[in-house]
Amino acid sequence: MSETAPTAAAGRSQEAEIVAALDDRPVVLIGMMGAGKSTVGRRLALRLGLPFLDADTEIEHAAAMTIPEIFETHGEPHFRDGEARVIARLLDGGAKVLATGGGAFMREETRDRIRHKAISLWLEADADVILRRVKRRADRPLLKTPDPAGTIARLISERYPLYREADITIASRDVPHEKIVEECVAALHAYLCGAPASTPSETS
Repeated sequence: MSETAPTAAAGRSQEAEIVAALDDRPVVLIGMMGAGKSTVGRRLALRLGLPFLDADTEIEHAAAMTIPEIFETHGEPHFRDGEARVIARLLDGGAKVLATGGGAFMREETRDRIRHKAISLWLEADADVILRRVKRRADRPLLKTPDPAGTIARLISERYPLYREADITIASRDVPHEKIVEECVAALHAYLCGAPASTPSETS
C-alpha cells in the first residue's frame, strides 16, 4: 500500500510536466478511421486535464450537416476545404487534445500548420484492425464501395507515408483503451520533457 501514493504522485507530476511543456500547443491525433482517435483522445484529454475536440464534430456543427451529407451533397473536395479551415481555427486557442479525420493530414497546408503549432500523435493501426472496427459503421463515406478491404488497403498505401511524419507514433491495437492512453502519456512525456519512453508495454 505504501507504494501507491508515490506512484500516483509521479503520474500526476508527469502529466503536469506534459501540460507545462505543451504551453499553448494542442496534441493532434492523426490516423485512419477506426484507429481510435476520438476514444483515445477523450481519455487522454481527461488524463491531462485539457479540453477535447473532434474536428469531424466541429465540421458538422459548422456546416449544419453530417459528414456523409456533406460528401453526398457537395463532394469530397468541398469537405476537405471546410476541414482545412476548421482545423486551422481549432489549432488556435490554447492547449487541447484534437482528433482529426483520416484524410486531414494528407493536405499539405494542414500538415504544415500542425507541424508549426501542435504536437502530432499518430495512432497506427493494421488493416485488419481497421476493417473489423469500421465494418459495422454506416457513417464512413469512403467505405461505401463494393470492396471496403481494398479501399482500406489503398488508403493505407496513400496515407501512411505521410502519417509517418508525425512527432509520435503509437500502435493502436486490440488492448484496453487505458493501455493505449498510458503509452500516449509516456511517449508525450519522453518527447516533450526528454524522459526515457518507458511504457507499460515494455514490462507486460
